Amino acid sequence: MAELKYDKNGRLLFTKEMKKEYTVLVPDMLPIHFNIMRNIFLNEGYKVALLDNSGERVKQLGLKYTHNDICYPALLVTGQFLDALTSGEYDPHKVALIIMQTGGGCRASNYIHIIRKALARSGFDYVPVISFNLSLTETNPGFSLTLPIIRRMLAGVIYGDMIMLLSNQTRPYEIEAGKTDQLVGLWVDNISKQFRASRGYTLREMRENFKNIIRSFAAIPRRKEKKVRVGVVGEIYVKYASFANNGLEKFLAEQGCEVMVPGLLGFLMFKVDARIQDFLIYGGSRVKYLVATKLLNYLEKIEQVFMESVEKFSDFMQLSAYQDTKEPMKGLIGLGNRMGEGWFLPAEMVELIVHGYENIICTQPFGCLPTHVCGKGMIHKIKDRYPGANIVPVDYDPGATRVNQENRIKLMLAVAKEKLCEA
Repeated sequence: MAELKYDKNGRLLFTKEMKKEYTVLVPDMLPIHFNIMRNIFLNEGYKVALLDNSGERVKQLGLKYTHNDICYPALLVTGQFLDALTSGEYDPHKVALIIMQTGGGCRASNYIHIIRKALARSGFDYVPVISFNLSLTETNPGFSLTLPIIRRMLAGVIYGDMIMLLSNQTRPYEIEAGKTDQLVGLWVDNISKQFRASRGYTLREMRENFKNIIRSFAAIPRRKEKKVRVGVVGEIYVKYASFANNGLEKFLAEQGCEVMVPGLLGFLMFKVDARIQDFLIYGGSRVKYLVATKLLNYLEKIEQVFMESVEKFSDFMQLSAYQDTKEPMKGLIGLGNRMGEGWFLPAEMVELIVHGYENIICTQPFGCLPTHVCGKGMIHKIKDRYPGANIVPVDYDPGATRVNQENRIKLMLAVAKEKLCEA
């Protein structure tokens, strides 16, 4: 068993010996993206398990070992980890946990401390927690984000976005049920194999892969019919994680809808751009400003290849480039508002509206003040500008019942279906 080592502040470290012996548990959020990323780390010699445990027990463990006013996503992630540690599926003395930190003022930066407190209270203080961040908030001898890993992960994000975009517009209309999901699995395996062979993450290789991915989804036979189009926005975890939003996408599919969920790349660009905006508005480190600018420029190049490929090889719908989402925010919200999802949350709502997804669900977790301010708080102003918008905010928390959430959504869909019949 690997020896436990601590830094000068008493933080338990993830050591090089642990990398060989320990399984790193990852909380699920985006199945397509995270499966690609999981395979990247497997290729680097890490043992990684993507958690999919859910249910009432997870919520109750989160409630028991976190304080009452913590945000719902932090509660669920903590509960999911504790449920995994007590499930008997893993040896608690041979696992580590990992959590992504943005380094901003949102409580996401505090998740790691909340998790460690919960581990101590529940008797698992010997389980190390790894911080996944690009801000050097914390470092560990046995875990490092090298430049090749970062490049593969950024490529993994954009591949995940591409597959998600195409599958969401194919699945509702497929003639042969299950064909879309089968193709999703094939491409996740294909991309992972390319990464293992050190291929697939240059701009040239991505352009070729995008062409092939798009053509493969376009070749799936589809029915030509009109369906209610629904966009999903909100706090990043509740927006994407099916456990957090009570299987929202599946529910909407059962209601006969086509769902558009904006990709992850835009959010990453927003977070990088926030460092640039901080410098321009408030001043600060010029070095951080230059690094952020260089990274944003690289992400914009990837985004350009993505968008050109979709436009050239298909008739699939896509949202606007990141920089083009800023102009419509004039008169709505300032670009200096970047706490949580910040100005980018109403920007995604506007993007969906102008691209034909006027019916929008804004997923709001309990305890996430930025989402309530920049999400629910902006709906009235957005409707003033776009009268056809049909937006419903839905709260997700341990005490909210699924029936009430789905009834609110059904009321929104009733209006949407009436409009569709009139069109």
